[in-house]
Amino acid sequence: MFNPDPSASAPALPRALVALFAVVVGSTVANVYFAQPLLVTIGHDLAMPPALVGGVVTLTQLGYGAGLLLVPLGDVRARKRLVVTQLLLLVAALVAVATARTAPVLLAGMAAVGLLAVVTQTLVAFAASLADPARRGAVVGLVTSGIVIGILLARTVSGVLADLAGWRSVYLASALLTVMLALVLHRSIPRHTEAATRLRYGALVRSTFTLFATERLLRIRALLCMLVFAAFSTLWSGVALPLSEDPYRLSHTEIGAFGLFGAVGALAATAAGRLNDRGLSAWTTGIGLALLTASWLPLAFTRSSLGALAVGVVVLDLAVQAVHVTNQALVYELRPDAGSRLIGGYMIFYSIGSAAGALAATSLYAAAGWGAVCALGAGISCVAFLVWALTAGGARSGSRRSGGGRPPVPGAQDVIGDGRGHA
Repeated sequence: MFNPDPSASAPALPRALVALFAVVVGSTVANVYFAQPLLVTIGHDLAMPPALVGGVVTLTQLGYGAGLLLVPLGDVRARKRLVVTQLLLLVAALVAVATARTAPVLLAGMAAVGLLAVVTQTLVAFAASLADPARRGAVVGLVTSGIVIGILLARTVSGVLADLAGWRSVYLASALLTVMLALVLHRSIPRHTEAATRLRYGALVRSTFTLFATERLLRIRALLCMLVFAAFSTLWSGVALPLSEDPYRLSHTEIGAFGLFGAVGALAATAAGRLNDRGLSAWTTGIGLALLTASWLPLAFTRSSLGALAVGVVVLDLAVQAVHVTNQALVYELRPDAGSRLIGGYMIFYSIGSAAGALAATSLYAAAGWGAVCALGAGISCVAFLVWALTAGGARSGSRRSGGGRPPVPGAQDVIGDGRGHA
């Protein structure tokens, strides 16, 4: 029997399962970011030209974007089977990357890694569906904090492993960990993972586009997502280049360690979720975007001060995660019965922004240096702030919906709304 609103009758999400979800999403999303401090080494090992090296990150993000078309399956398939299957396929993709001997094989493997790493978003939607509507923002924040930590530790872990045993060991170790987590999840995820609708896959994907057409909030929050993650990727895809050159000549471990400074982003994720539950999403977003813009000032001094880089990393990561968690909580509240489609559609813009930022940063650095990269990041951040400023009035008047969203309507009709939404 289908449950039109999983949050309506499901038991509360146990804290232990929330913690497990956070660990799994963190370790899974890390695969998308492992390569960032390793780009120079991978390029040398496979004789890749500098312009193609940036394609390692870009293709991974594009694969992630394509994989987001799989996320809506969480609304029509048992999530337990869906999650475990994706994790096992991810293992195969990681092994392919670890054993690649040519650039085309590596790039194809990285695209597959991105494609399958979207299981993180299936788990975010699943956690949101099980959470009490009054605590949904907090639960999303806690799970997302696992994503934040995974993204940040990815650079540190990959740097250490690459220095100890070569860059290929990073992906072999991740494949082993992913197998273990798939087994744990298989035993831990509750059985009541009923689909929220009987739509066929084609209609399911089309209904995602319908959601974008009818929900103004979704369109605005997706645009903000694209912009903030373009800025995020501009930093993290480009910063390894100046740090590996004079005057620093840092090792993989040292470059990756800068990700630890962004660990406060995990604190921002949990705090932003709680603030959303209190109806303060508009101000959380505005302050986050203002901090994102300001972060590029200290980042511009990276070549002369590692301390300035550390300050910029802390501020930027905190800002990005605060906006991201707020976005996800607001988007899910629109239609809990279509949660996987909403999160999947929203995250497509994350992937577009991340891929564009990575490609632009590496190309711009080669052409004009670090200063130009920082100018690009600051410009993107300013645009995001302007988008918020032009649309923030609606958010202050009603960003929080009582009862967790509109009443669900089973079937294809569950995507037809009144077009209202608040940014």
